[in-house]
Amino acid sequence: MTIKEKQDELIDTFSLFDEWTDKYEHIIQMGKDLPLIDARYKTDDRLIRGCQSRVWLHADWKDGKLYFTADSDAVITKGLVSMVVDVLSGQTPAAIAAADIYFIDAIGLRNHLSLTRSNGLLSMLKQIKAYALAYQAKEKQ
Repeated sequence: MTIKEKQDELIDTFSLFDEWTDKYEHIIQMGKDLPLIDARYKTDDRLIRGCQSRVWLHADWKDGKLYFTADSDAVITKGLVSMVVDVLSGQTPAAIAAADIYFIDAIGLRNHLSLTRSNGLLSMLKQIKAYALAYQAKEKQ
């Protein structure tokens, strides 16, 4: 499934909820369903800077694609990182680096997150794109 298809699927899922309390509950559930990052990757060098909560992100390279695992010490933030990982994991570095991430605005997240959570979400995306650019450069060597 492409990044666009994954985003569209996420947008469709969130369109089923009328109330933001239901959307938050779904975000929390997504965080609970997130495959846990291996404990050996919960290190300071994998913490995402710019997040109010602690968020760890790890990238694995396999068959030309990046696969991400993550965790957070806050339930909403864990759900947010789960969404980002779901959309971008299993894609090529080039696809991730070039991706237009529009699901955040399309489901109204930007308007319903605190400034610190919104900044944290953007930091997660920046870190994933940084991984993608690094692996893309590695591929060209």
